[in-house]
Amino acid sequence: MTEKADRKIVLADGSQYPGQGFGDRSERVCEIVFNTSMAGYQEILSDPSYTCQLVVMTYPLIGNYGMAADDYETAVPTIGGLAVRRYNDRPSNFRCADTLGAVMERYGIPGVQGIDTRKLTRSIRDHGSRKALVTDVDTPLDRALEILESTDVPRDVVRRVSCKAPWTSPAVGKARFHVVAVDCGIKLNIVRSLNARGCDVTVLPYDAGAEQVQALGPDGVFLSNGPGDPEDVPSVLELVRAIRGKIPIFGICLGHQLISLAYGARTYKLKFGHRGGNHPVRDLDTGRIEITSQNHSYAVDAASLAGTGLALTHVNLLDGTVEGVKCERDRVFSVQYHPESAPGPQDSGALFDRFLTMMEEAREHA
Repeated sequence: MTEKADRKIVLADGSQYPGQGFGDRSERVCEIVFNTSMAGYQEILSDPSYTCQLVVMTYPLIGNYGMAADDYETAVPTIGGLAVRRYNDRPSNFRCADTLGAVMERYGIPGVQGIDTRKLTRSIRDHGSRKALVTDVDTPLDRALEILESTDVPRDVVRRVSCKAPWTSPAVGKARFHVVAVDCGIKLNIVRSLNARGCDVTVLPYDAGAEQVQALGPDGVFLSNGPGDPEDVPSVLELVRAIRGKIPIFGICLGHQLISLAYGARTYKLKFGHRGGNHPVRDLDTGRIEITSQNHSYAVDAASLAGTGLALTHVNLLDGTVEGVKCERDRVFSVQYHPESAPGPQDSGALFDRFLTMMEEAREHA
């Protein structure tokens, strides 16, 4: 027997997707997006890049392995909401410490299950990411549309998710390098990946200035992933312009876009973004094709790279978008995708090793 609907998702075109609520019962306006990953809902839920976004999971069964204490990407999830075909509230997993629904309730994250996620995903693909309302099923449509029209999705999302004070994470074993990571919404597995390769990591807030960074004497600077439009984070652009050529820089996702903007390139918003664990990317230097994990709404305009000093290094084979750039002169490089993805493809983990090599070369030529 089909459960009675008590919650729904409403889009600005008047379409409604009724289902059953789980997690928190709050009413919320978000940007609606979809993710095609078959696993990793805990990492998706806790990825700061999803701040204020309602994520539709295309894999039909979500929640079946629960939530593990060691797998969070941030301590306090800030995702806008979750929409799934079928939610399992009785997980089976020896690592399970809690249910997905209980965690969502704890952090005020609404969820809706039982909806036609295929139809909803097709709508996003056809019409693009846009505002959506999560509300009670009894909310009149005209009232729901009024709420959507009058409520904006916040733009100060990097400020919301960045750390408020510096913090450190030591290398595993003997430290080889000291990396300053600029936190625009950093995933914890990035810090773990650097620690595992012998890097002490100092994480600074997104608005850290060049003097603060240089005073720490880092071997390299890492620019993190994060939510929103890269043009909303001008402080990081100023930082890159001030330290490029002085300290090696590596950027991932939002960090990649910020490096490109700092060098004079342009960014634009994709129709529905890239979110999933199977995006093929070609490395133009080697010809090698990597299967990558991605989560972003914005991309770098390839034509705008001309004359910036940045060279195109990686291309998405699905739509030809820019996936990586570099400036060998300044020892700067970045990628749009996530080499630290967990769970996810491990094809690109060597990019962290490349960063270490760059820092070693800079040390030798100092």
